[in-house]
Amino acid sequence: MEKIKPNTITPSVLQAVPMLIAFPHQRFWVDYDNEADVLYINFQRPQKATDSQMTDEGILLRYRGKQLVGMTILDASTRH
Repeated sequence: MEKIKPNTITPSVLQAVPMLIAFPHQRFWVDYDNEADVLYINFQRPQKATDSQMTDEGILLRYRGKQLVGMTILDASTRH
């Protein structure tokens, strides 16, 4: 794993803080697949989704029953 200097990541993290605090779930896990350019956001571990729905925006919503347990965001680096 490449070592990142703290002063290069701090501004990005600080910009994200208000959005993370306002996120609708108190606990979540985020993984990014650089090769596939896919961002995974999970609201439960293990997720164990039983159903999914693709939105028009290219976001896969994953459900267990009626409960949203995760999201998969395709082409994540192109979203601003």
